[in-house]
Amino acid sequence: MAFLRRYLRSGAGMAGLLILAAIALAALAAPWLAPRDPLAIAGPALLPPFSDAGLPLGTDRLGRDVLAGLIHGARASLAVGLAAMAAALLIGSVVGTVAGFAGGLVDEALMRITDAFQVVPRFLLALAFVSTLGPSIGTVVLAIALGAWTEPARLVRAQVLSLRERDFVAAARVIGMHPAEIAFREILPNALTPALAIAALIVAAAVLIEAALSFLGLGDPNIVTWGTMIAEGRNLLRTAPSLSLLPGLALVVTVLGIYLVSEGIGEALDRRGRAAP
Repeated sequence: MAFLRRYLRSGAGMAGLLILAAIALAALAAPWLAPRDPLAIAGPALLPPFSDAGLPLGTDRLGRDVLAGLIHGARASLAVGLAAMAAALLIGSVVGTVAGFAGGLVDEALMRITDAFQVVPRFLLALAFVSTLGPSIGTVVLAIALGAWTEPARLVRAQVLSLRERDFVAAARVIGMHPAEIAFREILPNALTPALAIAALIVAAAVLIEAALSFLGLGDPNIVTWGTMIAEGRNLLRTAPSLSLLPGLALVVTVLGIYLVSEGIGEALDRRGRAAP
């Protein structure tokens, strides 16, 4: 409750939450707001925005509904971002907990592996991974997670190193708990807070990387995403600029909302903040 009160006092956090809530509601209500198949032909090609009440944002070069593409693209972007964040936190939490709790050679080996992944830029790693295995939503999520788990791993490890000598851990050892149970049941829940604070940043990076991969033609060809919409409209910037500008604006607003939520979470987790009245 204290966390929630601190978050509700954050102007940036509440602004970001409202932005993301609106986008998430639109994405969830896609079957009702945009019942057309975003890949199906809906009308004449390159219909300008607001020229047809049934197609308020017009059509693309193939005659597909732009509004349906935007709304269904939100579903794809948010799904990829959340899935990649969950996978990155899972991998990072496991690696960080094992490294911090085991120590010694295990810690050294896992941290060297973490360093190796951290040296490679996330986008280049995702690009190479998807190019090798082929484009699909699952491949994109895994590729992004493989580039994002290192920071949660380091944060969790640092917390585990400070927690493993605490009294409650010593008490767990005395009563005969298995080391794995101590690490993952007793220590990890108390070590997750710093990693959760950057979860929103992982989502934002994942949304951008997914859009970039789709822009390069490495997204799932069976799903409409904002990246593919921007890519398809780039050759029509002079005649139909809205085809690229609208999904680009949606991408910017979404990432801005995520960063504002991250700012609010950071403020709420800051124990040095003012006490609630």
